[in-house]
Amino acid sequence: GCILDGKLYPFGEIARTENCFRCSCSKDAMRCCSIFHTPIGYDKENCKIVFNEKSCNYDVLQISDPSKECLVYSRV
Repeated sequence: GCILDGKLYPFGEIARTENCFRCSCSKDAMRCCSIFHTPIGYDKENCKIVFNEKSCNYDVLQISDPSKECLVYSRV
């Protein structure tokens, strides 16, 4: 298997790691890519980004009322 962040994963495709990555594990290497997209286009003065480990995505929330989401124009 392959070790990522101290955890052993089996050979083959890994749909989602504990750190929100999709990986392929072979005897030669482990290749991973993130399954989340970072928001870059939003109101940075009135909103903040918070990583949601459950959904493996960033929530963009109002600073004044974190129960309300902000509009996101773009993600990378």
